[in-house]
Amino acid sequence: MSELDAVARFARESVLEPDHIARARVHALEVGAAPVSPGVGSQIAVIAAASAAKRIMEIGTGAGVSGLWLLHGAPTAILTTIDKEPEHLGVARQSFHDARVPSARSRFITGRALEVLPRMNEGSYDLVLVDADPENVIAYVEHGLRLVRAGGTVLVPRVLHGGKVAEPTQRDETTRAYRSLIQEIQSSPAVVGALSTVSEGLLQLTVLAEH
Repeated sequence: MSELDAVARFARESVLEPDHIARARVHALEVGAAPVSPGVGSQIAVIAAASAAKRIMEIGTGAGVSGLWLLHGAPTAILTTIDKEPEHLGVARQSFHDARVPSARSRFITGRALEVLPRMNEGSYDLVLVDADPENVIAYVEHGLRLVRAGGTVLVPRVLHGGKVAEPTQRDETTRAYRSLIQEIQSSPAVVGALSTVSEGLLQLTVLAEH
C-alpha cells in the first residue's frame, strides 16, 4: 500500500458516523440509492455548520443520508429536498422520522428537479447540495448558484466520477461535464471554489458577495 493509499484509508476509517445516519445508510443500500460516503457526509455537515445554514436545498434526496448529514451540521435549518423516485423519498421520510427530525424541518418534493427548480426563489438558500442524475449536473449547479444567497455555497459530491475525471482518455459526456465544473466554473470571478479529493470527491462553490 502506497503512502497516499494509507492516508486515504486512515481518513476514511477516522470518520465517526452518527448512529441514525448509519442506519439510514443501511436502508439506502437496501433500495439501491447509493449514499454519499461518511467522509463526504462529514464534510458537508461541517460546511453547513460553518455557514450557519438556515435554509438548505438538496437536489437528489436519495434515501436521506446526505440530508441527515446536512441537518447534523445545521440543527436548526429547514431542508427542502427533491427526488423523482417516490420509493427513495419514502425511505428518506422514514429515516428522518426514525432520527426524530421534526417534520417542520424537512420538505420533500417528488418530481424532476429540472421542472421544480425554476419555480424556486432566487437567492433564498444558504446551501445547495447537488447529488442527482449526473448527466444534468451542470444545469443543476447553474440553478444552485442562482438559488443561493451571496456568500452561499453549492456542494457537488461524486465530482471525481469514480476517478474518470483524472484520466485524459475518458471523454464521455458525464466525465466532461464534471471536468468542466472543476476547471471552468471554479474560474468564474463570481465564485470561489475548492475541490476535496476525500472518497468520491466534493466540489465546493461559494458565491462571492461582490464580484
